[in-house]
Amino acid sequence: MTRETAIKLFEGKKVRTHWDEEKEEWYFSVIDVVEILTESASPRDYWYKMKQRVQLEDGIELSTICRQLKMRAPDGKMRETDCADVQGLLRIIQSVPSPKAEPFKQWLAKVGYERIQETVDPEQSLDRARENWIRLGRSEKWIQQRMSGQETRNKLTDYWKESGIKEQDEFAALTNIIHQEWTGLTVREHKELKSLKSQNLRDHMSEAELIFTALAELSTRRIAESEQAKGFVKNAQVSKKGGAIAKNARKELEAKTGMPVVTGENFLPPGKIKKKLQK
Repeated sequence: MTRETAIKLFEGKKVRTHWDEEKEEWYFSVIDVVEILTESASPRDYWYKMKQRVQLEDGIELSTICRQLKMRAPDGKMRETDCADVQGLLRIIQSVPSPKAEPFKQWLAKVGYERIQETVDPEQSLDRARENWIRLGRSEKWIQQRMSGQETRNKLTDYWKESGIKEQDEFAALTNIIHQEWTGLTVREHKELKSLKSQNLRDHMSEAELIFTALAELSTRRIAESEQAKGFVKNAQVSKKGGAIAKNARKELEAKTGMPVVTGENFLPPGKIKKKLQK
């Protein structure tokens, strides 16, 4: 997750967002908001019918106040979805009969204020992430590893940006190459192993998984820098090399301990079925 795209929580429910650096404003996934306000089992259908109703009743085409932005879907792929800024979202909320409308408006104002504060003092975003992980029951040791791994990840993506990788799909593809090389699983398969859907995979990794992920990404960046990798094809080749370093280390550790590094362990609430790693 980059600084431009993030998951915000409203009453514990996720809202995908995008920060437009040029316009300096948030864009929110309309589908996510509709799902929260209506508690509909089919928020896409609700949104589709709602646009038709508003156009018939008020003559307003809600799609015109939305932008199509690529956001990560539950299957892990980047897909275009309707997004609206705060002003547009407030207009949409007016057409949704929901007791959560007013609390959601207050939440929107709070999100905007927090972004301004984080721009002035970036450390606040890190503090907020730490507070959230503590609230979810993560240990201090896990949190330190998670944040260290994120710093390693950010340095890698910064290199990719400088070397000509622009599209989010390419970022996802390179990430998947690294991940599949060191784990033997695609990102999607790893999420399925952990019984995850829309949750962030790294937020459900064990300490060992976080460490090896960081090793794979650190190795990838170091090799890319030494080879001066440019463009997607070259960086894809380097990503495989970086992932292989972590894979070899993983196999050596597993041989010494007899314990798998990649597991179905997660931080989901009790009752969720965990899958076993298929050898």
